[in-house]
Amino acid sequence: MELDAGARCRENSAHANRTGTPMTDMSGAARAAGARRDNDQGSLPLAGLKVIDLTLARAGPTAVRHLADWGADVIRIDPPLAPAGTPAHEDVVGKERGSDYQNLHRNKRSLRLNLKDPAGRAVLLDLVREADVVIENMRPAVKHRLGIAWEDLSAVNPRLVYGSISGFGQDGPYRERPGLDQIAQGMTGLMSVTGLPDGQPLRTGIAVGDLTAGNMLALAVMMALFERQRTGRGRWVHTSLMESLLFMMDFQATRWLVDKEVPKRVGNEHPTAIPTDVFPTQDGHVTICAASSRLWPRLCAALGHPEWAEQPGWTSRDGRRKHKVAIHAGIAEVTRTRGTLHWIEKLNGAGVTCGPIYSMDQVFEDAQVRHLGMALPMEHPKLGTLHVLASPMNFDGATRRVRRPTPDGGADSEAILGELGYSAQRIDELRSAGVL
Repeated sequence: MELDAGARCRENSAHANRTGTPMTDMSGAARAAGARRDNDQGSLPLAGLKVIDLTLARAGPTAVRHLADWGADVIRIDPPLAPAGTPAHEDVVGKERGSDYQNLHRNKRSLRLNLKDPAGRAVLLDLVREADVVIENMRPAVKHRLGIAWEDLSAVNPRLVYGSISGFGQDGPYRERPGLDQIAQGMTGLMSVTGLPDGQPLRTGIAVGDLTAGNMLALAVMMALFERQRTGRGRWVHTSLMESLLFMMDFQATRWLVDKEVPKRVGNEHPTAIPTDVFPTQDGHVTICAASSRLWPRLCAALGHPEWAEQPGWTSRDGRRKHKVAIHAGIAEVTRTRGTLHWIEKLNGAGVTCGPIYSMDQVFEDAQVRHLGMALPMEHPKLGTLHVLASPMNFDGATRRVRRPTPDGGADSEAILGELGYSAQRIDELRSAGVL
């Protein structure tokens, strides 16, 4: 993303007048680190983009991870640590060394900063003056109380793109409610359509609301950056777990909005496309989806029952929906006679969509998953070689890799502040005051 060099120079001068410390007064080590970072990221689509990460939990970090993985210089703001030896200290350190944290925060740098302290907020404002994007997922009242809401930061940097995720939206009757993924799954109808027909509502096995909100916000941020090229001004973009997950309800939502049909739980079946289900095999299960007029006859032939394709009532999509129980029972009677691998090979060979049901260890042994390189190696200075999930996006000519292992909180504080022109003495003062 092309940055306004003139504006940066003007901000440097303003900073020097305000603090007495020229922003160009950077240590040789900091300059060298910056050069290495630029060389390392230069071939990636988002090289040159500077992002301030104020996020917590999963939804916000998911959005930031997209930007970090593709070349943005991401500075993560972590809160100061409690004193060493206290349970709070050990809890934070343990979390930072955990698999989930390592996967969410690779390719970032970290600065510990107490935003409740006016000096900490002042440091953040210095970062914002040079930033392109700030992303946060605090409750609306929290960011206003800290003085770091959209109106506060855009006043400092009008080119700033400010991205927010909340549980239920930035305004409205639920704006201050704490929002969690499972609550959103319940309130958007997802749990009402998940599970077996005679069982209780179920949440999905992943935090789909958090992940979807993060994905949506990353897209909104890129749209705002594209607009900024035309207007020269930033914009506040925001979404919520409720909005994002309700969007993902898609055809289930429109079954009500358009058809006034309340969707029900149907387990592994598809509510309208028959046959779609998980069927038993001799040694496990296979999932089969063959609902179209093209695939249904192929499935019948591959199962050794070509006559099913012409059976009265089974020839049309609506007819198969009415006779779902009989059709699925007939398929299951055949599939349980042979092993899963037999059916995977036979049905795929016939052009019928099907697949195995993997556990996670089996997922990463699959030939196609290995070919796609979705387990990305990361060399961590303290944890050794780890594997994290690769970005699902592919850019021709750019390699998916971990440029920076996930940092411990505050690991880059001196380098980041040095790049802003803070002297070693000033950094020590901030640390002694509990700001860092």
